Amino acid sequence: MCTTIFELKKKVIIIGSGFSSLSAACYLGKAGFDVSIYEKNLDFGGRARQFKEKGFTFDMGPSWYWMPDVFERFFNDFDKKSSDLYEIKKLNPAYRLIFDNESHLKIGDSIDEIVKSFEKIEKGSGKKLIKFLNESKDNYDLAVTDMLYKMPGKSIFELINTKTISKINLFVSNIKSQINKIFKNRKLRSALQFPVLFLGAKPSETPAFYNFMNYADFGLGTWQPKNGFYDVVKSMINIAKENGVKFYNNSPVDKIIVKNNTISGIIVKKLLIECDILISGADYSHTEQLLEKKYRQYSEKYWSNRTWAPSSLLFYIGLDKKINDLDHHNLFFDTDFDKHADEIYSNPKWPKSPLFYLNITSKTFNHTAPKGCENLFILIPIATDLDDNEKTREKYFDLVIKRIESKINQKIKNNIIYKRSYCIKEFKDDYNSFGGNAYGLANTLTQTAFLRPKLNSKKVKKLYFSGQLTVPGPGVPPAIVSGKLVSDLIIKDEVNF
Repeated sequence: MCTTIFELKKKVIIIGSGFSSLSAACYLGKAGFDVSIYEKNLDFGGRARQFKEKGFTFDMGPSWYWMPDVFERFFNDFDKKSSDLYEIKKLNPAYRLIFDNESHLKIGDSIDEIVKSFEKIEKGSGKKLIKFLNESKDNYDLAVTDMLYKMPGKSIFELINTKTISKINLFVSNIKSQINKIFKNRKLRSALQFPVLFLGAKPSETPAFYNFMNYADFGLGTWQPKNGFYDVVKSMINIAKENGVKFYNNSPVDKIIVKNNTISGIIVKKLLIECDILISGADYSHTEQLLEKKYRQYSEKYWSNRTWAPSSLLFYIGLDKKINDLDHHNLFFDTDFDKHADEIYSNPKWPKSPLFYLNITSKTFNHTAPKGCENLFILIPIATDLDDNEKTREKYFDLVIKRIESKINQKIKNNIIYKRSYCIKEFKDDYNSFGGNAYGLANTLTQTAFLRPKLNSKKVKKLYFSGQLTVPGPGVPPAIVSGKLVSDLIIKDEVNF
C-alpha cells in the first residue's frame, strides 16, 4: 500500500503546526506523501509553543502530561520511544489542590498513596475509590484501546457497539452525579471532578463514561518533560523532517482554492501554492471562512450554538526569589467550583471569584528559571468572547497574586522581574480561535464522536480537518490521535480512489 502511494507522490498541504497537524504530517510523510506544513506564526507548535525571557522558560499552553501510553504509541509507530527523544519525570506529588481555611490535598504518584489520602479525609472512601478506579480503568481500556483510534466520526456505531451498550447508563448519567453519589466530602468530590475539566465542559454536562480520565490521572500519573512540553513538539517536528515533511513559518493562509469541487491549492501572501490534498489543523470555523460560501459545511449559527470549552486568562511570571509551600502543579479550589462553572457556561461573564491553576516547572527542573528564581504560569478559566482589556487583566492579576501570597504567607508581587499576559485577544489573533476559545469544543454527550464536526468535507473533495474541534476532542493526546485518524482516512481514500 505504501509503495503505491509513494509512487503517486501526492502533494499534501497542512495548515497549522499544532499536535494534530504534526501527527498527521508524520504519518503521511512515512506513507510516502509529499507533505508541507504552513504555519502563520513564527514558531511551530500551535498552542504548545514555548518562549524564553530573562532566563525563564515558559510553555505557552499545554502543561499536563497525561496518558503517556498515547505518546508512546505515537513514537512506537516510528520505531522510537519517548525516552529516545526527551527526558521525562513522574511527579510526586502529581499536584496539589488548595482549599479554603488553608487546607489542601496532595495527590500522590500511586493509587495506594491516593487511597490513604482519601481515607484520612473521609472514612471508608479509600475502598470506594478503589472500586471507582477499577471501573474507570475498564472505561479507559475501552476508550483508548478499543475506541479512540477507531472513531473517525462517521457513524453512530463507532460509539454504540457490543462493548459500549452494556455501559449505556454511563452515557446518559453525568460525572458530577456519579461522584456525588459515592463520595460525600467536598474536597474529594472536587479532586475527582477536576480531570474532566480537560474535556472542556462542566462535570454536570459530561457523560459519566468519561470517568476514564480519573484513571488517566490517578492510575497513569502526571509527568513532566525536562525542558517543558515543547520537548514533545520538537520530537514530532524531527520525526516529520526525517519523513520528508517541509515546514514554512510566517505563512498565513489567506484563501483556499477549489476547482471542480476539488481542492486545488492555497493562497499565501498572494502566492498560489498548489496541492492535491489539504488538511487544516487550524480553527475549523476560520478554515471554512477561507472558502467560498457555497463550499462551507457549517454556518456561523452552527458554531455559535456549540458548547465551547473555556477560554483562559494566562499570566507568565518570573520571580527573583524561591517560594514555599507550593508544588509543580497547584489548583486553587478555594472558591465556589459550581459558581465559577456557571460564569463560564450558563451565564457567561468575568468570574467574581475564580478558581485558577498555578504551574511552577522550576519546582521540578531548576534550569527552567535562573538560579534562585521561580517561573509561574497562571491560568484562569473564563468564558469565550468576553470583553478583553488590560484593565480587566490587571484586576485578575492582582486578585490571584493576593491569593497566592495568602496561601504561602510570602509577598511576591514586588519580586516580579518578568510578566506577560495572554487572553481572548491573543487566542483570536494567534490561532484564529472561534470566540477566543482555548480548548475547542466541549465533549458533551451531543458533541461526542460522530456528533462532532467531520474530519473530511462533504462539499469539497480532498479537504480534511484535524484537531480539537473534531474527533476525538480537546487535549494533547486526543489531538495526536486526531492526526492519525485523518491520515488513516486519507491513505484509505487514496488507495480506494
